[in-house]
Amino acid sequence: MLGTKPFNFVYFILVILLFTMTVYGENPVFKSYMDVQYGKHERNTLNFWEARGDGPRPVLVLIHGGGWTKGGKTNSVSGGRPFLEKGISYVTINYRLSSDAPLPAPVLDAARAIQFLRSQAEDWNIDREKIALSGGSAGGCSSLWIALHEDIADPDADDPVLRESSRVTAAAVGNAQTSIDPKVVEDWLGPNVLKHRMIWTSVGAVNITEAVKNYDKYQHLYVKFSPYNHLTGDDPPIMLTYTHSMTLPSKNANHGIHHPVHGMKLKEKSDELGHECHVIVQDGPRYSDYANTQDFLIDKLLNSK
Repeated sequence: MLGTKPFNFVYFILVILLFTMTVYGENPVFKSYMDVQYGKHERNTLNFWEARGDGPRPVLVLIHGGGWTKGGKTNSVSGGRPFLEKGISYVTINYRLSSDAPLPAPVLDAARAIQFLRSQAEDWNIDREKIALSGGSAGGCSSLWIALHEDIADPDADDPVLRESSRVTAAAVGNAQTSIDPKVVEDWLGPNVLKHRMIWTSVGAVNITEAVKNYDKYQHLYVKFSPYNHLTGDDPPIMLTYTHSMTLPSKNANHGIHHPVHGMKLKEKSDELGHECHVIVQDGPRYSDYANTQDFLIDKLLNSK
């Protein structure tokens, strides 16, 4: 009998560890829900890592970049660990790509993901009033659009998800576009920005020549889905960071689509409206007392009322 006790104890510990990993995923500090469907399309999926803490938890949502033409949500929790350790739940999402479904699909999918999270608030222990967004490039553009656009909730919708609010607490983005309108960005940045495929694929045009030639056909989409056009003084605080140089005109397509002038133009408008907007340009202008986006997001999700 004495000889069996160590074996039984080890077996008991292994069972407990297996149960913990099954319930909480890679790290027992939080639960995880992978590839949850938030809409009808096969790319309408998200990953949710639920942080522990007293009461409903704030949430940070990461929207992937890729010009709305490529990319996908990460299945790794590594980028969310600093937030989870602070008691902030973490989400990554997929959305329809413009190569298959041009605007409004990529952006409205991301907005629906926010509405879906609110519909899950009770089951996933979500603080409905504390949801923030982050993303790079096109993911940042979507984040800014959701943050600055008026609430798209439809209280009369048959779909209960669409009755939920799309408004957020804050957004912090990297190398994000604040306008996708070719007439606007060419004036801001010079002609090289028009060489980036995001400008025409976003609206379903075959190339930039066709997009410009038929500008009247696409103008409503360019205007509606440029975050710059939606900024008002009562919008939530935002932070924009850029790693490219301030050189003008833009040197090439990649430089133009990620140029810091996107952020500087939004900052100018924000200041005129009395809105809170932080901009940090690597090796360039800095308009923030926050060290980085992580500090900004944690403060807005945990300390702001």
